Amino acid sequence: MAEFRTLDTGAVNSAGLLSLLDPVNLIVHTTQGVISDWSTGSVALFGWTRDEVIGLHVTELLSPKPDISLEDIASSIRAEGSWKSNLEYRHKDGHTISVLSRWIPFGRDEDGTDLLVQFNEDFRAAATIQENLAAREAHFRSILQTVPEAMVVIDEAGTITSFSTTAEDLFGYEAHEVEGRNVRMLMPTPDRDNHDNYIRNYLRTGQRRIIGLGRVVKGLRKDGSTFPMELAVGEAISSGKRIFTGFIRDLTSRHKIEEELRQSQKMEAIGQLTGGLAHDFNNLLTIISGNLEMLEMRVRDPKAQVLLREAQGATDDGAKLTAQLLAFGRRQPLNPRLTDLGQMISSFSELIRRTIGDRVELRTVIRAGENEALVDGPQLQNALLNLTLNARDAMPGGGLLTIEVSRSHLDFDYAQMYPQLRAGDYVLVSVTDTGTGMTDEVKQRAFEPFFTTKTMGAGTGLGLSMVYGFVRQSGGHIQIYSEPGQGTSIRLFLPAVQGTAASGHTEDISSPVMDYPGGDEVILAVEDDPRVRRVAVARLESMGYKVHEASNGVEALELLEKHDDVALVFTDISMPGMSGDQLAERVRERWPEIRILFTSGYAEPEVAGKELAADESWLKKPYTARELAVQLRALLD
Repeated sequence: MAEFRTLDTGAVNSAGLLSLLDPVNLIVHTTQGVISDWSTGSVALFGWTRDEVIGLHVTELLSPKPDISLEDIASSIRAEGSWKSNLEYRHKDGHTISVLSRWIPFGRDEDGTDLLVQFNEDFRAAATIQENLAAREAHFRSILQTVPEAMVVIDEAGTITSFSTTAEDLFGYEAHEVEGRNVRMLMPTPDRDNHDNYIRNYLRTGQRRIIGLGRVVKGLRKDGSTFPMELAVGEAISSGKRIFTGFIRDLTSRHKIEEELRQSQKMEAIGQLTGGLAHDFNNLLTIISGNLEMLEMRVRDPKAQVLLREAQGATDDGAKLTAQLLAFGRRQPLNPRLTDLGQMISSFSELIRRTIGDRVELRTVIRAGENEALVDGPQLQNALLNLTLNARDAMPGGGLLTIEVSRSHLDFDYAQMYPQLRAGDYVLVSVTDTGTGMTDEVKQRAFEPFFTTKTMGAGTGLGLSMVYGFVRQSGGHIQIYSEPGQGTSIRLFLPAVQGTAASGHTEDISSPVMDYPGGDEVILAVEDDPRVRRVAVARLESMGYKVHEASNGVEALELLEKHDDVALVFTDISMPGMSGDQLAERVRERWPEIRILFTSGYAEPEVAGKELAADESWLKKPYTARELAVQLRALLD
């Protein structure tokens, strides 16, 4: 019979070696199975003490499953030097222990009998450790997928190791595109250039600039655009190395709302200043005008009479300017009366037509319904004249001017987007032209007194500011919808008279009930204004739809290439770069089965020069959730 290739213990005898391995789960026994030694590790694993097992048969004690043959194992060890298998052993209290058992030769005892040693690893404990690790990994992944703030994890070298789903949406990268790359790629200069030096300096000196403190910095998206973000960084140590977790909050919407609030506060302050100055200046003009009238009665010189009349004309012009300033400052006296705005504007349209001239086509649209509001009719007519004259000047080569009156309900979601706007029923008066349009900078300053884009002497810059003051003083809201080359729509929301037939529907803001149709289709929402897009997405999701969102036409096409389950594209018509109708043309060519629903801030889509489908597949902003829901089902069904 071949002999075992015994374990080479060198200068350490068997007893000494066993003492070193005592914490390990090992059993020493003869080839016939008689136990000669039992480590403290085995005591902890199986429950029997050493004294209880010495001399017992190992298989009778532990009842291995599956059944094993000691002779076969001994033969395998002689041939290959070791034997191993997954076994189930019996614990002292009767429960089963799963082990990975490895057997090797261990020399001979004092009687010359061959000895074997078992190294038993608790397989279930190892599996439990693996399960715990897998559970923790799954838990961490679920956090990455659901945490509302973007989360980016990096190591000491600045390499990205984890990238959450929200981070993917925020920066425009898929996780696999950034993991393994330096986090600098998400930063514009100069932060990009300084980042690695900052980490090295922190690791060397412990000096903190962001870690544990938080800062407002700029982020860099995949498309090259930047955005403000609030960055908070936490630190942890794993395996002796630091890892840094960054939590990122997009501040774009907050900054926009804050800017609008600052603008509103600035307008309020300017209004108080100009109103006060106009009031005092009116008093001076009254004195000047009165003295001129008395002089005119006493002076007989014809030349002097001409000079007095010119001076009196100048005071009249000054009085008109102060009246406009008072209107902007909301200090003009108003005489509000119950007025049907549809009837009033219909009768007033002939005067507007003569005022704007033959080059401009006037279209008046009065939507059916109750259009009664409590307003100062002459002041509203004056405001409309100002708006139509501005529209005429924006169309020097002629064009189309549309005045539309309709009932409008602004729900809570829409009202949240604009400071000082309350949800409720309004009569909407829209004045829309096909002129040159406005840039973002011009829109931000359009209501400021004396701000004008006209040439010197062509305007005072008080027309829009007067309209602004009148609408605000009437308890309403004014909004500009315009883009360069796409025309302008100025919308006056005047509070509707409560209690009329049309105002019968009210909305319980605290506990809204969805009484309109929904669905489970996939919809792609395309809107360049992040606030309007956010509201649209929230509405669609509340109706049960799955929603993808894009900020422009190019991004929308990229999403359509990735998602073949989109049933409908809901897109704004006027967007920078690729417009909504251009996007629709591309979609119809590539995916003819996808339905398209347009939305527009213009009175009618044709006003913006858009030729849309004849099936009325568009919504005029602002639209209610019910209007959106009904239009979606009309298209999808």
